[in-house]
Amino acid sequence: MGNKRRPATEAEARALASASRLRILRLCLDQALTNKEIAQRLVANPATTLHHVRKLVETGFLAAEPSRPGPRGSTEIPYRATGKSWEMDVRESGVTGANAAMLDAFLEEIKLVDVEEGNFTRLGLRLDADGLAELQRRLREVFEDFRERQPPRDAEAYSLFVALHRDVGRDT
Repeated sequence: MGNKRRPATEAEARALASASRLRILRLCLDQALTNKEIAQRLVANPATTLHHVRKLVETGFLAAEPSRPGPRGSTEIPYRATGKSWEMDVRESGVTGANAAMLDAFLEEIKLVDVEEGNFTRLGLRLDADGLAELQRRLREVFEDFRERQPPRDAEAYSLFVALHRDVGRDT
């Protein structure tokens, strides 16, 4: 199971350093959406959304599916997430902002749900280097296990956000 992620290129890391792009990838994970549909779901300007979509296609995070007829004789292109972002590590790219983008995307998405329906847990720990490495390895194994599962037809969509950070307030 040991998922070894490859280092992201600078272009890939820059593409993932945007909360809007991360949200687009999440929206297109289970179903292909057109730029117009993506913009509507993000409550965003379609031109701005198209810029993000193009960057994600250019870097291989989104793939265009066959075009389909749209309203009034237009042609629409639906896009689907490729899952490529799961396979890479942006930390060594030299590009900053990926963690901030991930947190911003989470905060935007969590605004859309009733927080009383969420399942939140906080835990304070003291870990040495070996304990931290074990925790990170075991979490990766659980994530990879669930990522590889084929969802049942009637499955509901869930998102998981985990933040492991130094608890600087406790060490002062």
